[in-house]
Amino acid sequence: MNKEYKSGFVTIIGRPNVGKSTLMNQLIGQKIAITSNKPQTTRNRIQTVLTNEEGQIIFLDTPGMIKAKNKLGEYMLNVATRTLEEVDVILWIVEPTNFIGTLEEYIIEQLKKVKTPVILGVNKIDSVGEKEILEAISTYKDVCNIAEIVPVSAVEGTGTQDLISTIMKYLPEGPQFFDEDTITDQPERQIVAELIREKALRCLDKEIPHGIAVVIDSMKERKKSDIIDIDATIVCERDSHKGIIIGKQGAMLKKIGSQARVEMENLLDAKVNLKLWVKVRKDWRDNELYLKNYGYNQKDY
Repeated sequence: MNKEYKSGFVTIIGRPNVGKSTLMNQLIGQKIAITSNKPQTTRNRIQTVLTNEEGQIIFLDTPGMIKAKNKLGEYMLNVATRTLEEVDVILWIVEPTNFIGTLEEYIIEQLKKVKTPVILGVNKIDSVGEKEILEAISTYKDVCNIAEIVPVSAVEGTGTQDLISTIMKYLPEGPQFFDEDTITDQPERQIVAELIREKALRCLDKEIPHGIAVVIDSMKERKKSDIIDIDATIVCERDSHKGIIIGKQGAMLKKIGSQARVEMENLLDAKVNLKLWVKVRKDWRDNELYLKNYGYNQKDY
C-alpha cells in the first residue's frame, strides 16, 4: 500500500434541504441516504465509504441542523453537533446565495468552537449563474475559519471530483478502515426502512411525514428462491394520519409500497414481496422508549 495513503472521517453538515444526502449519494455513486424536499429527511448519522487510489473517505451524513421541538428534534441536533469534534474534516453545504439565514448563523457559531478544517461546498450551482456563485463565495469566505470553498452540483455531479481531491488534502495518512467494496455500514434492514420512509415523505401531505417512523417487522429470503419477504409497519402519531397514510381503499399505502419496492429490488438485487401496515403511537417523538425502539439511540439525546 502507498505509504502516503490517506484515510479519515468527514461529516456533512448544513441546513435541512440543502442537498447533503443527494451529494453524499453522488460522491459514493450509489443511493444510501434518502432524499426529499421536506425537512428532517435524515434523522440518523449515516456512514458511507468512498475508496480510491489516494485513500479512503468515510462520510457521515448528519441530520440538518434545526431547533429542537421535541425529543426526536433534540436527538437529531445532538447527532449533528457531536460529530464536529469527532471527525478530520467538516464539509459544510450551503446554497448559492448572498443571504445568511438564522440556521447558517447557528452553524457558524458551532464552527467557531472547533479546530477541525472546514471545507465549504456551495451546492446547487446548476440552478444559478456564475454571478450568484461568486456572490455566495464572497458572502461566506470570512464567516469562520474556512479552509477551502468548492462549488458543486449534487444533482448533476459537477465539481464532485474537485471536492473529493480537496477533502483528501486535509485527511491524515492512515490505514484503510473498510474493504474496497464497502460503501456503507448501514444494515440492509435500516436502508429498507428508510426507503419506505422516503416514499412516504414524498407521497404524503406536508405535516404528516414528520410524525412517522418505519419499523421492519421481518425480512426473510425464501429458500431456493430469489424472493425476499419484507413485513414493515409505518408508525404515525394520530388516528387521522393513519387514515391519510392508508388512503381511499388503501390507495396511498399501495403507492408508497410499490415505489419503495422498486428501489428495494435494485438495492437487494432480488424480487421483493412487501407488506405494509400502519399503527398509531401517540406522541412517539417525545417518548424515549418508542424513540429507542424505532432506532434513535437513547445515548444520543
